[in-house]
Amino acid sequence: MTQSFHLSSRRNFLKGITATTAAGIAMPNLLLRAQDIPAAKKLEIGCIGVGGRGFQDMMGAAWQNEIVAICDVDAGSLAKAAQKFPNARQYRDFREMLEKEKGMDGVTISTPDHSHYPAAMHAISLGKHICVQKPLVNTLWEANELHLAARKKGVITQMGNQGHTYEENRLLKEWLDAGVVGKVKEIHVWTNRPGWPQGKSANLKPAQPAPEKLDWDLWLAAIPDRPYHPDIHPFKWRGLFEYGAGALGDMGCHNLDPLVWSLGLGVPDRIQATADELTDVAWPRGAKVEYVWKNVAGHGEIKLYWYEGKNIDGTPCLPPPPKDLKRPIGSAGFYVIGSDGIVYNEGSQAQKLTILPEARSVEFLANPPAKTLERSPTPGDAQKEWSAAIKQGKEFPFMSQFDYAVPLTELCLLGALAIRTGLPIEWDQKKFMAINNDAANKLIKRAQYRKGWEYAAKDI
Repeated sequence: MTQSFHLSSRRNFLKGITATTAAGIAMPNLLLRAQDIPAAKKLEIGCIGVGGRGFQDMMGAAWQNEIVAICDVDAGSLAKAAQKFPNARQYRDFREMLEKEKGMDGVTISTPDHSHYPAAMHAISLGKHICVQKPLVNTLWEANELHLAARKKGVITQMGNQGHTYEENRLLKEWLDAGVVGKVKEIHVWTNRPGWPQGKSANLKPAQPAPEKLDWDLWLAAIPDRPYHPDIHPFKWRGLFEYGAGALGDMGCHNLDPLVWSLGLGVPDRIQATADELTDVAWPRGAKVEYVWKNVAGHGEIKLYWYEGKNIDGTPCLPPPPKDLKRPIGSAGFYVIGSDGIVYNEGSQAQKLTILPEARSVEFLANPPAKTLERSPTPGDAQKEWSAAIKQGKEFPFMSQFDYAVPLTELCLLGALAIRTGLPIEWDQKKFMAINNDAANKLIKRAQYRKGWEYAAKDI
């Protein structure tokens, strides 16, 4: 089996989560602002994937920096980015860009999920700092290899789950540490995704010639040759096993993040799932996942339930409304049930927190806990935070850097593995395998890589 970081104990996992504080200990630079960061020369940044979300990521990375190179397999996206940065050198193949642009300090990677891994590993091999969109990868083996490689080369890393920079994420942790709901027992998390075809609706049409502006061979990256389908590119790839990670892979790094970080949730003891309309090639129309942690420090057993997609009757797959909520639950959110109350949140990150019942809210907020956790200098923008860390020469402890982001991604991918196999999973992080679950173990690593596109940490 592959080498792993042995993140099975929560103690080790928490080292990656935070060097922040125990409740009540004052932190230096608590309200760190962008203008407080020591001045430094502009970084030279390259951007791989500059369409859609990638364009926004490029703009964030351009903050107080210089975009020197842009790369996209789609000529239209590349041309639009070039209008914004006309002096940036243009590439279609990220391998060529990385090998030629020796002076780059860092690289953003905002491509489809399946091509994050080869782009990130190539950049790491050259010692480039990287900021990779979520989920980092769509297979567990790739997540582990990416972590090993980043540690080996000592680069500054970041995942693009921008909500991790929000003020409300800090508030949630400070509240839970202060006992806002007492001992946490149960968590419900839901999303309005997928917003793309999954299940039986993800039917691939007969192959067509790729659009002239698209280099389909480069879009496939490490995937062996496949015919072009309009139901794969430019957006519907998320619903397919080969290229995406489904709704949980797409949104779990957002929705689960505040809870994993606040409670220090490491590798779960058990994961099981049910799914509707799971096909041979596509993630299901709807699914529910149960994660169980048997002994979370300060709380005991915690169960977390994830809901996605639609039920058989076409209604959204949602949890029961929390007790004492006097309005319908939102299309995405979470709530935390404890021995003394509930924290309800509406949105994909900790953006709109409500304490229930009202009497508990009044009591708690009459004397709220002190702010003890460091705040991001660039709330809402993971790329700016990443470049600020490069300039200071080390990662901020509160970043979604790979010591934190890889285990978070793995948590999402383990749930996706339970969805795909329909079998309970007990995960052994040291052996990096599911116990007594051959079906799951066959899916840990991509079945085949295109020749010449193989990357492994041992070779970097």
